[in-house]
Amino acid sequence: MASSSSSLLSFFLLFSSFFLLYFKLCVAQSVPAAYMFGDSLVDVGNNNHFGTVIKANFPYNGVDYPGGKSTGRFCNGKNTADFLAEKLGVPTPPPYLADKNNVFAKGVSFASGGAGIFNGTNDDFLSKALHMSQQVQFFSIVQQRLVTQLGSDAAQKQLLKSVFGIVIGSNDIINYFKSDSKLPKTTTPEQYVDQMVSSLQGQLKQLYGLGARKFVIVGVGSIGCIPLLRYQSSNKSGECSEQANYWTNKYNQGLQSVLQGLQSELKDFSYSYFDTFNLLLDVIQNPAIYGFSEVKAACCGLGRLNANLPCTPISTFCSNRSSHIFWDRYHPTETANRIIIDSAFDGKQYVFPLNVKQLITL
Repeated sequence: MASSSSSLLSFFLLFSSFFLLYFKLCVAQSVPAAYMFGDSLVDVGNNNHFGTVIKANFPYNGVDYPGGKSTGRFCNGKNTADFLAEKLGVPTPPPYLADKNNVFAKGVSFASGGAGIFNGTNDDFLSKALHMSQQVQFFSIVQQRLVTQLGSDAAQKQLLKSVFGIVIGSNDIINYFKSDSKLPKTTTPEQYVDQMVSSLQGQLKQLYGLGARKFVIVGVGSIGCIPLLRYQSSNKSGECSEQANYWTNKYNQGLQSVLQGLQSELKDFSYSYFDTFNLLLDVIQNPAIYGFSEVKAACCGLGRLNANLPCTPISTFCSNRSSHIFWDRYHPTETANRIIIDSAFDGKQYVFPLNVKQLITL
């Protein structure tokens, strides 16, 4: 009898192994490539390759990245682009500017630290970024190369199955609500977020016109709770900026409405929308459930809440990085990034109408 139970257990374990291997192979086959668009939350090194002060290719960034290298990721380790690629079974999409003449058959990242939906977000003499419209333009070049190499039909089939990740909007909102912003003098917050939604809608339509069909759209997180805006709060209490959070939420609601409209309007347009805003609020309000103990202060920086200055080689940084939500005054830690992608990939609470796992099976 014991021998029979042992054989049954061995069969079950063998069957489970085969099933997991089969699922991984199916995922890998169904996602030939991933194309990333966005800002520093998913930049994997594009900003290393042009003149801007918005860079992360120096310590203490990358202290927990394989090899302890600062690669241009605005994080202590891997960012959400890395974890999403792992889940999809594809290599992390490499930075476009590192090899602009490549065909990038397995995907590429156009994401740029400081980028915004608007062309004018971080577009001054020192603080430059590849804004979203520029990223879409770069993708059109890659798409043409793909057509030339594979032929029109094969290129179209590849893009139909590929995943297009969009993580953008945070910098536009930060620029509006930071303490020295001049934007509120010329534009109301309602006008501003409406323009953000309208502009991104046009950019998504452009990507659709170039062959994109499966979109992973990450909503803007609760910006009012990042260390920088806590640090700049007028009463110095370190509480979240309620105004910034209110209008961020309004933007996210407008974006969700647009996505529903695009799905009705455009054939085969499919998406996973990830509600980073409410996930981040839940993590901040219930940190112990997620394994965090520090929700306000950045791990790396200087001054109150480590938010007076960005993370640089002269900063101090914490040793217990996995207990912090925020790496620096803007960006999540590797631990927080992993939680975001785990929730987006096969979660139910903060991702809709489909999670990413369901999206890639379409």
